This record gives sequence, structure tokens and C-alpha cells, in this order.
Amino acid sequence: MKIIPVFLFLSVLFVLKAAGGNDNTPAGGRSAGMGSASVALNDFWAVHNNQAGLAGLTDIAAGVYFENRFMMKELSRKVVAVVIPARSGVFGLTFDNFGSSLYSENKVGLAFGRSFGSNFSAGIKLDYLNTHLSEGYGNNSAVTFEAGVLAHINKNLTLAAHVFNPLNVKLSNENDERIPSIIRLGAAYNFSEKLILTGEAEKNIDQKMLIKSGVEYRVVEQALVRAGITSNPMTYSFGCGIELKKLKVDLSSTVHQVLGYSPQVSVCYYF
Repeated sequence: MKIIPVFLFLSVLFVLKAAGGNDNTPAGGRSAGMGSASVALNDFWAVHNNQAGLAGLTDIAAGVYFENRFMMKELSRKVVAVVIPARSGVFGLTFDNFGSSLYSENKVGLAFGRSFGSNFSAGIKLDYLNTHLSEGYGNNSAVTFEAGVLAHINKNLTLAAHVFNPLNVKLSNENDERIPSIIRLGAAYNFSEKLILTGEAEKNIDQKMLIKSGVEYRVVEQALVRAGITSNPMTYSFGCGIELKKLKVDLSSTVHQVLGYSPQVSVCYYF
């Protein structure tokens, strides 16, 4: 019956701005558990969240991320990434897929980040985006870029900024459909080796500003717990991380008061 795919298609459109790859939603179980406040974090998923954070990586690494938005497989998101340090800086490659055979968004990105001295780093990423609609509607594609900076003010405070699609690139001539431009400003404060507090403001030019904040606490050397909150709409998140030498596993979930849970998991391996 056609009513089922139609219903799923409408459901996708309803949450597309909150979950779609074209909105450059942060990736990684760590940031997801901290309210998606990721712009000032130095970790593997900086390859997606803020390429300036790549400068702190010294090992070749690979990672996968999966999110089941509102417990619906049609709204699932998968991200695969690889980072490779070099003399000139750190390179990264990402593939991001959101949706199903009915509607999907795909993004392939090539990233580069490097440090300029001991306290400042910058990064850039070239993105190829593709949107697919079934039932003969076809595909739309576009190329854009994103860039970020990160500054360590002192041993405790880090400030960061990131912009995605600053040129507001057009995705389709129909209805002048454009990829959203998104600006994020944020900070991370290390109270100690065990406790980190993050916060950021995100402005999509087509939507209201989002305020995000999160906290991470290292319970023991191999285990961490996290919590966060995001505005517009108000969502809560929580999660945990396990670090076993070269392997890092992060589990988290976001909670929407009406639509329910969105579990996430990411796995990273450092070679």
C-alpha cells in the first residue's frame, strides 16, 4: 500500500531539519551525550564537527557512528570517517548518510586541519552533498565547504568557531532550495583532568539560535559519564564512554519530550 511510504516520507520531512545531513548535525557519541556541544572539543570526531580540532591528533584512526533518530530506522544516520596525520597537518575523509531508500541525504567530505603554534589551529573541509528522492523525483547535488578555528587561551580554556556553507550554496533551482548556512561559537573549560564543561551557540540562518551545553566526568581512567541539554526544541542527553588503549566506544541518547529517544553509538580505533 502506498500510504505507508507516504506516511514515512512525511515523517522524514517533519524532522529533516533536526536530523538531516544537509544541516551538518554533529557526529560522535561523545558530543551527542554532551548536548551536541562539540565545536571546542579536540577528539577524533573533529573531522566532522570542527576540523581545527584535527590538529591535536597524532595517530591514524578510523571510526563509525550510528544514530537511530526517534527509534525509527527510516530516520537513521550513519557516519564513517578516517583521519591520517602528516607532516603538514592532519587529513580526514568522511561519509555521512541519513534516511532510507525513500529519502536520503549523503555527504562526502575531505578535511584538513593544522596547528599554527602551540595555542591556535585551523581547519577546512570540502563537502559534496547529494539528496535522493524515490518515486522518480531523482537527485540533487552540490559542492560547498566548511571551516573552523580553535584557540587554547590557557591550559583550562578553549575557544572555537566554525562555519558551514558560508556561501549559502543552492541545492536546487526549484523553489530556490539552498543548503543552510550554519555558524557555531563555543568554548570548553577543563576544571581538572577529570571534569570538562562545554557550551556553544549555533545559528542556522533559516532557524532560531540553538544554545547547547554539556559536561563530561572521568569516573576512572577507562570510563567517563556525560550529560547535556539543547534548546529549540528542548532536548536532554546523556551517555558514557569506555577507553581501552586503542579502542574508544561512546554510547549516548538524546531525549525529546514528545518524540522520545534517539540512541547513538560510535566506535573509534587508533592504529
